[in-house]
Amino acid sequence: MPKPPSTPDPPSTRDRPGTSKQTGTSKQTGTSEQDVTPGAGAVPHPAHTPGSADPSGARVDPPRRTAPAAVMEPQAAFAELGTLVVGETPLSQVLARVAELAKACVPGAEEVSVTLLEGDKGESGRSAAFTGRLAATLDERQYAAGFGPCIDAAQSGQVVRVDDTSDDDVYPDFAAIAARQEVRSSVSVGMPLPQRTAGGLNVYRFDEGVLDQDSVALLQAFAGYAAIALANHSLYASAVALSAHLQTAMQSRAMIEQAKGVLVASLRCTPEEAFQHLVKQSQHRNVKLRDIAADVVEHAIRA
Repeated sequence: MPKPPSTPDPPSTRDRPGTSKQTGTSKQTGTSEQDVTPGAGAVPHPAHTPGSADPSGARVDPPRRTAPAAVMEPQAAFAELGTLVVGETPLSQVLARVAELAKACVPGAEEVSVTLLEGDKGESGRSAAFTGRLAATLDERQYAAGFGPCIDAAQSGQVVRVDDTSDDDVYPDFAAIAARQEVRSSVSVGMPLPQRTAGGLNVYRFDEGVLDQDSVALLQAFAGYAAIALANHSLYASAVALSAHLQTAMQSRAMIEQAKGVLVASLRCTPEEAFQHLVKQSQHRNVKLRDIAADVVEHAIRA
């Protein structure tokens, strides 16, 4: 702990109130006025309170928060993102890494989140990734209200800025809530997604000032990568679903062919007539054709 500032010696012609002339010690405390090392049995001067006067009478201004500088080169970030394979890496982890790297690369980005709006009209919003709880909280307030910069950016694909939360007439409710959390400004960048899912990348800033155009352009690059990851995940999920559907269809077809064989033998009919028999049973009982076929095959095995 730094040593407290020394106190000037009193004038020799006048005693200080409450001190002994011979020893220079305080009658109230009984300790020497010479500097005392903290932890040596004496109590050091208390720390100055921001915005209050120090012992010499000078006013101490409160410390200002400064926005963090970029700690990572964008090229390195994009190279890392390029190694993440959607399908091998869960989408949630990919988006979380996008948010973390955007925070590391974009100067002034103190909280970052990824918004996803799902459904035909984008009525279901959620924060798929975020670097801090405050970002998620501010996002969720917008989802609950159905209105806000992150929602508008996601739906429009545009850049939506709130440069001063203390004076914003476009999003006054959001700005008031953000200002109470000491957020000074925000930028939301929409993702170029043609599918039913809309998305955006949001930055919340505590320091005075706003993100410059270069920072916004960099943020758009991260939003573009997140959009590619989402698109790839959608294609991958569709491919997986299609594969599962085809596998089920092939299994169903095999079961139906077995049932047809059983009926050809038992009813002494043609394969076409056996298939029509299965169809009629399916419609009459309101049961899937595959299940009717499975019942025929199982009954033949037990017989």
